[in-house]
Amino acid sequence: MSSDKKERTEEQLEAESESGEMASTPYLVENIKQLQTEIENLRLELKKAKGIPSGKIGFAFIILGVLSLAFSILKNSQVLAFIGLGLTFWGAFFFFISPLKYVRSSLLDSTATSSYYTIDRIVKDLKYEGKSYYIPPYPKEVYLPEYLKGLKDMIVFIPAGAETGMPSIEEMAKGSFLLKNPKGVCVAPPGLGLLTQIEKELRRDLTKLELNELYEILPQLIIENFQLAKEVEIKSEENLIHLRISDSTYKNLYSRQENLQSIHVLGCPLISAIVCAISKTAGKVVAINNDRVSLDGNMIDVWLGFVEG
Repeated sequence: MSSDKKERTEEQLEAESESGEMASTPYLVENIKQLQTEIENLRLELKKAKGIPSGKIGFAFIILGVLSLAFSILKNSQVLAFIGLGLTFWGAFFFFISPLKYVRSSLLDSTATSSYYTIDRIVKDLKYEGKSYYIPPYPKEVYLPEYLKGLKDMIVFIPAGAETGMPSIEEMAKGSFLLKNPKGVCVAPPGLGLLTQIEKELRRDLTKLELNELYEILPQLIIENFQLAKEVEIKSEENLIHLRISDSTYKNLYSRQENLQSIHVLGCPLISAIVCAISKTAGKVVAINNDRVSLDGNMIDVWLGFVEG
């Protein structure tokens, strides 16, 4: 009798422990999602600040200031003297502010790494080995009943194994982190914050674009507007897509020193944002099939595929 009670007590404790973990995990994942968005917003702000040619502006101001001071001496003009001093001051100011922006931007990689380490631990503990599937959200203008509101968010499904099927609409709508049927986890894309910035910059709804149009716009936006890579190529053939990114801001996340496993499953924030954009525009599930990083770490190739059905 006492042994039965003991077994029941142990089972209750295990159930309580499991339910506690289940309750805390979505909270943790939600925090990760918010942190990722904040990191991307800060990174882009600093990247844009770094891209401003402050050194050239400062140099131009100093030259104009020196010329104004020289003419003020020749013409004995106090007005030119004050203008020259002002221009020289602002020129020196532009020189001094640029290094500070650069240092802060270079420190952001360590913050992004912590999110991947957390996902690494979650996937490793659950012993999941499947690839990632980016599932597009329903368009904002589409009406959904309250119990399906969870379908408005972009999610990534990582199945337990290669043979695991895709979750049903009802399962995804629950907004659960751990899924039992089919077995897998649902996480927020690492590039969700960057995707939001891309949509703001475009000022257009991605669901209204054609894929070919997106393939032309994205590289230019990433290279010129956000300055997150030197080269971006997107090639598609039927249901397969090949991404090639050169000198990405996130290339250090793929280094052997970091040894991140989830980076190859989910992609870095830049790749993740591109996959999100493709999935959202096409209205289809997109899988990251494979990736390859060059020996020097400067070139990243990623192969994607649309999942039908």
